[in-house]
Amino acid sequence: MATATVPVAAEETGTDYASNGAVEFVPNNDPVKPVDPIDPGKPVDPLTPGGPNPGTPGPLSIDFASSIEFGTNKISSVDEVYYANPQLYKEEGKATANYVQVTDNRGVSTGWDLKVKQEAQFENATAKYKTLKGSVITLNNGQAASNSEGVTAPTTVKSVSLNPGESVPVMSAADGAGDGTWVDVFGGLKKVEIVNEEGVKESVNKNTDVQLEVPGKTPKSAVEYRAQLTWTLSEVASN
Repeated sequence: MATATVPVAAEETGTDYASNGAVEFVPNNDPVKPVDPIDPGKPVDPLTPGGPNPGTPGPLSIDFASSIEFGTNKISSVDEVYYANPQLYKEEGKATANYVQVTDNRGVSTGWDLKVKQEAQFENATAKYKTLKGSVITLNNGQAASNSEGVTAPTTVKSVSLNPGESVPVMSAADGAGDGTWVDVFGGLKKVEIVNEEGVKESVNKNTDVQLEVPGKTPKSAVEYRAQLTWTLSEVASN
């Protein structure tokens, strides 16, 4: 009986050679669009009086800050607290809490500080009572959010009271933190019952975490009062 034979494979021979893959990044100076504070990976088109100002230039930038409107209210002689209207968008029906957005595209992870200053008291230069003396804006329950993964979040100040002419901290990133785009969202929206200009009660969305306190002893004219908020973003000074 014939016996089958199994061929023996020739011994494999060869050598190894290594090549490389490479990619380099540089700081990004392009403007960054505002993002959804609820879904920070999604660009949005916020509505704001006169249209949103463009973001600041450079790789460390302020991309957007909500204008804060407290609506139309009846003149009162007692102390009052007014709540901010929601941040609205071109997308019909969309509303969120008020927020500020910053981006660190420097690529060096050295940290940054964000401050805000109310330039002057609420005023109307043509009114009999030109300023809302003693009025105070408060920004409460600031929360940092981003779609960046594996990045240490910046720290937010939980309650910010604005004194006209004084810069106050809002959010800061320590060395090694805060890379990418971050929003500081001030609280959230709640249904609040108000009496409208026609004297009818209605339920509306308000941001109860962004407040304007107005003393009852301060006289008011039947006009719109305005105040400017200036947001300042700076690099952390190196040691």
